[in-house]
Amino acid sequence: MPLITFSNPAQPTKTVYATAGSHIDTVLKIAKANKIPIPFDCQDGECGTCLVKVTSLDKKHRMGGPPTEKERNLLKQLGKLTDEEISRILVDDIPPPWRLACQMIVRDEDILVEY
Repeated sequence: MPLITFSNPAQPTKTVYATAGSHIDTVLKIAKANKIPIPFDCQDGECGTCLVKVTSLDKKHRMGGPPTEKERNLLKQLGKLTDEEISRILVDDIPPPWRLACQMIVRDEDILVEY
């Protein structure tokens, strides 16, 4: 079971267990279930209010699932991804550091989520 450590300068850091690969449990759903106040509005990957920075705490290669086309487009619009980074993400299967909590599915890796 992967561990997710949620960090925000205005809140105490909290670490919780997650189920790897569950397409039902996004990072936002896990945060809400654990009373972690990540801001959100639409929960559908269209507004960008749940933008988070994700860093692997494991020493192995990042495993986070790739962002959907909708998420990539919004991250680009928000200035968090360039066309070059999108190309690298798709070719090398490397997840970007910036994600939408409502869209990200946890893989089998321990991660730090900064919001």
